[in-house]
Amino acid sequence: MNNDRYVPALSYHALTPLYDTVVGWTTRERLFKDALVKQARITAGHRVLDLGCGTGTLALLIHEQEPRAEVFGIDGDPNILRLARKKARDRDVTVHYVHGMSFDLPYPGESFDRVVSSLFFHHVSEENKRRSLAEARRVLKSDGELHIADWGTPANLLMKLGSRFIQVLDGSETTKDNFEGRLPHMVVQEGFVEVEEIDFFNGLFGTIRLLKAVKQT
Repeated sequence: MNNDRYVPALSYHALTPLYDTVVGWTTRERLFKDALVKQARITAGHRVLDLGCGTGTLALLIHEQEPRAEVFGIDGDPNILRLARKKARDRDVTVHYVHGMSFDLPYPGESFDRVVSSLFFHHVSEENKRRSLAEARRVLKSDGELHIADWGTPANLLMKLGSRFIQVLDGSETTKDNFEGRLPHMVVQEGFVEVEEIDFFNGLFGTIRLLKAVKQT
């Protein structure tokens, strides 16, 4: 059975305005997102898609570090996209934000050099994780790369205890794949190669793990 129930940032639309503050305070956000952008090795002329872009923090960071890349962001929540677009206007930068679902991307095949994602996959069901990964692979060019930062297997008991909060807030049905360490295997099953964990970061509510994968030529 397909579960397309949409889970907004922090699970409730009323909490959306607090998202940047909460994530920044609890996850060492700048540190792990800097690491994610660094591992993606984005260069001039690259087309980059931020999957589940939220308030646009990662997309703006990519633009900041490589302004000659063309950056796109897609999210299923129109409220959070309004925040993302305002942030881009306030900084006078161009990021192409689109309202849409990760498992039904409105882009032709082989459109992007990189697909990136930050704290998104734990929001969706196992089926929609797989569908989203398949779509990411479809829109990537040959030898294009997927880079994900998301909750993973807790690094120690303290991280395991902290992760219980995320499981309660965002729902155990969507988060269990992440906290049980199954996301890398799903990436492999959807046809990516060279799947590896590059780094991890412990935060207040668990361990964020950074993955890299390549679309096979």
